[in-house]
Amino acid sequence: MDEVNRKTFNSDELEERLARFAEKMIDLCKRLPKNSINQRIIPQAVGSASSSFSHYGEVCEAESKRDFQHKISIIKKELREARNWSRLLARANPEHKKECRVLWQEAHELLLIFSKSLKTSKQKK
Repeated sequence: MDEVNRKTFNSDELEERLARFAEKMIDLCKRLPKNSINQRIIPQAVGSASSSFSHYGEVCEAESKRDFQHKISIIKKELREARNWSRLLARANPEHKKECRVLWQEAHELLLIFSKSLKTSKQKK
């Protein structure tokens, strides 16, 4: 956590990190067995991971401070969902638990980054 808080990310690095996160979620989900549990979880996991990436472009084009804060909040929501879905994927697919934990950790770190960004934005006048 300290590492995440100390490092400053530029816009391109964050966008790339979100893209890699979404791609890793897609790659994992493509390898999972097609069963009734995964059929419910996979679309949610892929949707939230890819949505956090796609919404980032909107953050970069925010028209006002309020708009920026709102769009960061949406990304935080999607990352929180992706983190939660990765936990459920690990439970439903114990043979992929290690990969799911890596995704959980990445979602968590990204969530911390965007939480800090939102907090900083709210503190600035």
